[in-house]
Amino acid sequence: QVRLVESGGGLVQAGGSLRLSCVFSGRNNILGWFRQAPGKEREFVAAISWGGDGTLFADDVKDRFDISRDNDNAKSTMYLQMNNLKPEETAVYYCTAHQSRAAVRAGQDPFGQGTQVTVSS
Repeated sequence: QVRLVESGGGLVQAGGSLRLSCVFSGRNNILGWFRQAPGKEREFVAAISWGGDGTLFADDVKDRFDISRDNDNAKSTMYLQMNNLKPEETAVYYCTAHQSRAAVRAGQDPFGQGTQVTVSS
């Protein structure tokens, strides 16, 4: 059973930084981050390949966010370093895991429970 657990959210001022984590109880998957702001649809943020050598970012974050991962025998931990955060990026951030990049980009289930990021102006 796929298990995804996000953490690291919180309250930060505009222009500040946060680092999110996602622990995935599996191997050989592409991992991704999505976010959902109040009243809006869930949207893609970033993704990273199993080996960490392939990354993909949404256009509005690619110059400010970084994604990385650590893999061991039992699990993977993915990180999202978010810099220069904006108030409109207030959202619940979710991670997901799939065998294909297409499934990640399509926003298919499963997702974790999410972690709240609040950016104050």
